[in-house]
Amino acid sequence: MCGRFALTSTPDAVQSLLAVTDFEPFPPRYNIAPTQPILMAMSGPTRAPGSNLPARQTMLVRWGLIPSWAKNPADLSLLFNARSETAAEKASFRTAMRHRRTLVPANGFYEWRRVGSKKAEPYWIRPKHGGLIAFGGLMESWSEPGGTEMDTGAILTTEANEDLRGIHHRMPVVIQPEDFERWLDCLNQEPRHVADLLKPAQPDFFEAVPVSDRVNKVANVGPDLQERVERREEARSAPKPRDDGGQLDLF
Repeated sequence: MCGRFALTSTPDAVQSLLAVTDFEPFPPRYNIAPTQPILMAMSGPTRAPGSNLPARQTMLVRWGLIPSWAKNPADLSLLFNARSETAAEKASFRTAMRHRRTLVPANGFYEWRRVGSKKAEPYWIRPKHGGLIAFGGLMESWSEPGGTEMDTGAILTTEANEDLRGIHHRMPVVIQPEDFERWLDCLNQEPRHVADLLKPAQPDFFEAVPVSDRVNKVANVGPDLQERVERREEARSAPKPRDDGGQLDLF
C-alpha cells in the first residue's frame, strides 16, 4: 500500500522528470497524507510543441479518489490506493483506468511493519539510486451537488517485491521514465495494453530505512522524519504479511 509519501526534490527536478511546462513551484513535503493535495501529471488536450504527442499537464488533486457517480463521499471508504490487479474492473476505478491515468512524482514512501498485535514500526522507503520516481496514479473529477468540481486521485499498488515483503505485502506501482508515454496515452493504450507495467519494482530498487514514529502524526512535517533510527532488527522475525487489501487503512 501507500499511505504516506514524500516529495522533496526541487521543482526543476520534478519538471524535468515529468517533461511538463505548466508548473507552479512548491516547497518540499516530507509527510504527505490522504485527503491532502498531491501533484499529478497526465496527458493534456493539446499537442506538445514540435511533436505529435499530447502535452503533459500537472494538477493538484485531493488524495482520495471519489468516483464520478458517488452521491455522497461520506458514504464511501477513503480510496487513496487502488489495487492494480483489479482497477480495470472495479466500478470505483475502471473509468479513470481507461481515461485518466497519471504519474505521481515522489522521493519515496513510508510503510509500517507490524510488531505484535498493536505496535507498528515505520520505515522510510526510498530508491537506492536516490532522486525522483513516479508512482502510477488515477484521477477522477467529482461534482458536488452545488456544481463545484473537485479533482481527486489514487495511487496504484501491487504486490511487494522480495525486499519489502517483510514490512508489508503491498507497495506502490513505480512507472519507469521510458514507460511514461505509453502509460499516459489513454487514447491509444487501453488498460490491457499497459497491464505489464503494473508490477513490483525490481529487487534492490528500494531500500528501507527505519525511522521514528514521529511520522505517524500528520502534523509532523520536517526532514527529521527521514532520519535513521536504530532498532534491534536481528532479534525479531518478520511477521506474516496481512491480507487486508491494504487500501483502506493507513497502517
